[in-house]
Amino acid sequence: MTRIEEKFAALNADGKKALIPYITGGDPKPEYTENLMHALVESGADMLELGMPFSDPMADGPVIQKACERALGAGASVQGVLDIVESFRKTDSITPVVLMGYLNPIEHMGYDVFAANAKKAGVDGVLLVDLPPEEADDVVPVFKASGIDTIFLVAPTTTEARAAKIAAHASGYLYYVSVKGVTGSATLDVDEVGRKLAGLRQLTDVPLAVGFGIRDGASAAAVSQVADGVIVGSVLVNCIAELADTPEKIAPALQERIKEMRLAMDA
Repeated sequence: MTRIEEKFAALNADGKKALIPYITGGDPKPEYTENLMHALVESGADMLELGMPFSDPMADGPVIQKACERALGAGASVQGVLDIVESFRKTDSITPVVLMGYLNPIEHMGYDVFAANAKKAGVDGVLLVDLPPEEADDVVPVFKASGIDTIFLVAPTTTEARAAKIAAHASGYLYYVSVKGVTGSATLDVDEVGRKLAGLRQLTDVPLAVGFGIRDGASAAAVSQVADGVIVGSVLVNCIAELADTPEKIAPALQERIKEMRLAMDA
């Protein structure tokens, strides 16, 4: 079993759901990211999504776009994010780490090279936002050969036929986008999310995690009633932005938010 499979299995045995925070690698500076990763785990995170900063993150709203700008301005890179994960693994060999990003930098590095470097670093999964299932046949096997799960997005507007095609390629978990729009936008309708997830469960046995629109303990707890995992990003990244000039305050602030969500989800 992969680390992601083991984590979901352990949580399921305990009657719990996965809490999966997202932060952008290198934001506000690369030297802070590893400490933030450990802080998130210590406060109740089950898995981590780490963004690979990109100059044109078209699926993300202004909060994460600005995080990418800060990270790139501070010298972050795809290889730099891999180095952060490798350093994180020296003291945490358990927590699954998923890298989230866009195709362009990975294609520039080369899929084989990236997969080999990701395996060496201890990466468990990769979510490439702009990798459609129609182009996945040549990509997924490269990651699979390195023991890396390939995670795909499913949107509220995705048809059942296309969702089935996406699910056929997915491993680790499926990321259901709870709202129409970019990250940090709109208000989620948990009842509608539940109906969509019920349909997806007819297509796959892969765990279903929900992101976009989760801002606090109440929304995290509500989503955890219908999903296998709760992904929270923009509210954390916005917190980082607000405290970028006082970096010593970032980890405690993120921990406060994650603890609130963990307690609410477990209640």
